[in-house]
Amino acid sequence: MTDGRLPGRVALITGAASGMGATHARAFLAEGACVLLGDIDDDKGSKLAEELGDNAAYVHLDVTASADWTAAVQAAVDRFGKLNVLVNNAGILDGGPLGTYTEQQWRRILDINLTGAFLGLSAARDALVAARPSSVINVSSAAGIQGVAGMHGYTASKFGLRGLTKSAALELAEHGVRVNSVHPGGVMTPMIAGMAAEHGVAEIDRAQNTLTRLAHPEEITSLMVYLASEESSFCTGAEFVADGGLTAGSIHA
Repeated sequence: MTDGRLPGRVALITGAASGMGATHARAFLAEGACVLLGDIDDDKGSKLAEELGDNAAYVHLDVTASADWTAAVQAAVDRFGKLNVLVNNAGILDGGPLGTYTEQQWRRILDINLTGAFLGLSAARDALVAARPSSVINVSSAAGIQGVAGMHGYTASKFGLRGLTKSAALELAEHGVRVNSVHPGGVMTPMIAGMAAEHGVAEIDRAQNTLTRLAHPEEITSLMVYLASEESSFCTGAEFVADGGLTAGSIHA
């Protein structure tokens, strides 16, 4: 495909079977990219790939499994000829106060949110270099900028992802691979929509940020498209915050 902002790009997006990952995949395809959807939900992932057409494909990808990562990268190259965009989007959210937040919870969230991205970078490195110019987008969070009480594992994983982004950016710059992190605040996803229905959307909006509203998914996706494209060719090792002003008082801390 030659039209759009991502012509000729091949992207692997994790956690792509639903939610924001699926939104990103649709936008990438609309902008001319080919997309490999990685997820552990084979039913949803396969159905979405079929719906999206010939420029999309699905691969089973448990981001905590090195073998899955190796197979996914190879699948992208086999199907589309290369891989030059990696979106580490898969993640989980949980929390609990110290004293009740378990070691098992801590290890699981770090394995998925942080180690998963490390394994992806490691597995995709050579393919990204071969297909340069390339871009890696690590989906962190506003919780990767400031602490959140009771969200110890989540906050640690998202701060860690921010650090991993910077170290990888320094290492890979000479090889034509850019690495950036995105830090969304509250986004109106199905999960948040359910909370809004239960508690009232106005209450949730006011609690989120300075703009007193949640983001529409497309407002985050437009940033993802920018970072995947060569429009952002001078951007690497940076955090791109889209949180409606939630971290405005701490962003330079």
